[in-house]
Amino acid sequence: MRQSWWKARNVVFLQADNNDNIMMEKEQDWGSERLIRSRLLLGDEAMERLRAARGIVFGTGGVGSWCVEALVRTGVKHLTIVDGDSVCESNINRQLMATTTTVGQPKVEVLRDRLLQIAPDADIEARQELFNEQTAASFHLADYDFIVDAIDSLRDKALLIRLATETKACFVSSMGAALKTDASRIQMAEFWKVKGCPLARALRQRFKKEKLFPARKFKCVFSDEMGKNRLSTPLPEGHANGSLLHITGIFGFMLAGEVIRDICLLKEGGL
Repeated sequence: MRQSWWKARNVVFLQADNNDNIMMEKEQDWGSERLIRSRLLLGDEAMERLRAARGIVFGTGGVGSWCVEALVRTGVKHLTIVDGDSVCESNINRQLMATTTTVGQPKVEVLRDRLLQIAPDADIEARQELFNEQTAASFHLADYDFIVDAIDSLRDKALLIRLATETKACFVSSMGAALKTDASRIQMAEFWKVKGCPLARALRQRFKKEKLFPARKFKCVFSDEMGKNRLSTPLPEGHANGSLLHITGIFGFMLAGEVIRDICLLKEGGL
């Protein structure tokens, strides 16, 4: 018997083909009023795919923090967030969970608390640790439906790319978001077709030097803008480059969008 669902406030109605209406109290409905705008656009089947999908995001900084918020607000329920750092004052200009009251706290714990305020019934696992050669096996990447790379370390990023592309999961990666001011230059492309990005270039050089390559193609968000720091006083060697929220946020939102389109099977037409 075909069944269709819709909701009116706190009540769910089930309509059968014989037009008999059965009214039932809602029990932790993942398609509640909170997600009705997502459901209207994506549809019931796509929302169920989002609800059932299990994902992991590596790096919850200026890019990753906005990515995870977009995923949860859209309807993703099962999410693991990974970052070894704590909030510092220099994060406040661009990272979602960074405020004057959260400085010193683990990023993933602050972010998890925020996500649970948005979706109290979400399953959010916060892992305050780094992804590297020593910890890689503990993440069991093959268990996930999607994997998002938003980490900075070149060595660890290269390792994550290689291991993630060995799985069947949807995998997307952020290239460098620092030293950018022009949001119109941000775009998405297959990794080997990315142009004008120093981080992508460095990754390709590393893969060729080590003769260890990604197992398959994957999408990246990047910008071909070549900016520079404009501080009048010289920066100490190894200091991070300047970055702005309107750039890092868009990077994160584009990663989330690619994941959502993949899970909801909307890549071929639809949206």
